[in-house]
Amino acid sequence: MDIKEVSNLSINQRTMPLVENLLVNASALKLGITEHDSGAMIIDAGIDAVGGLEAGRQIAEVCMGGLGSVSLQNDSTFKNWPLSVKVHAMNPVLSCLGSQYAGWALSHDKFFSLGSGPARAIAQREEIYQELAYKDECSHTVLVLETDQMPPSEVIEKVAKDTGVSADNLTFILTPTRSLAGTVQITARVLEVALHKLHTLHFPLEQFADGYGVAPIPAPSPDFLTGMGRTNDAILFGGFVHLYVQSTDDAARDLAKAMPSSASKDYGRPFAEVFKAVNMDFYQIDPLLFSPAKVTVTNLETGNSFFAGAFDEDLLEKSFN
Repeated sequence: MDIKEVSNLSINQRTMPLVENLLVNASALKLGITEHDSGAMIIDAGIDAVGGLEAGRQIAEVCMGGLGSVSLQNDSTFKNWPLSVKVHAMNPVLSCLGSQYAGWALSHDKFFSLGSGPARAIAQREEIYQELAYKDECSHTVLVLETDQMPPSEVIEKVAKDTGVSADNLTFILTPTRSLAGTVQITARVLEVALHKLHTLHFPLEQFADGYGVAPIPAPSPDFLTGMGRTNDAILFGGFVHLYVQSTDDAARDLAKAMPSSASKDYGRPFAEVFKAVNMDFYQIDPLLFSPAKVTVTNLETGNSFFAGAFDEDLLEKSFN
């Protein structure tokens, strides 16, 4: 990633029109809008409001900092699950790692949620921003929370303090995993998951040029564990990414080989089973599991492409049903 390319780019400014569109079209998108006592705007995308597929698609673009393109498409890869989400970004590193990645842990008493979206780039609570050499500033910001609870005042106050943005200029979008909107915006992380693994594998970010991802959209489940398992498995067993790099062929080949979820020692069972087996402790799961099922890596320096991984429709069906 070219640092000069993004130094004057505000993902928060790019995202504000997307947030305004959610507010203006809330009724059509089946979203609930309330104003917190602090003045913060709360957009409910599945707690009391119904939400929906289009709401999830638009929220995914908010998560990507206004740099991402998320579309719903018909895909014949999996016979029972033809609806897929396709994701691309103008600057995938900044969009996926600098905005979409759910890296901001927020908690108070019994409330816990991971936050994603452009507010992270203002708060600078994560080490990734030092590596990206990126910091954003804006008078308004938005944070997307994967939760089925309203955030308490203490969490809103923390976000206001850490971003330096007054509470009445904050917007929180709530996307429960059990909702349609939540299911879509999580599945739309297929490219982000690949970039996070690329980063975990210490592949130089400056050698990554572009990419896109596709994953099937599962049916939501009212049970949190089942719903979370399905959204993870959509990527682990049915996700595909095509990554474009500028490196040596050996490095591109090694990246392709290490990228698929099947390269992990924890691969082979639906994610809900893996999660239960470690007493629901994410840190006991092999971090290399979190990646797409299938990958193509094209080296722009030589024009050669390398392929690895495979879809697993049987495991997908076991999880989705």
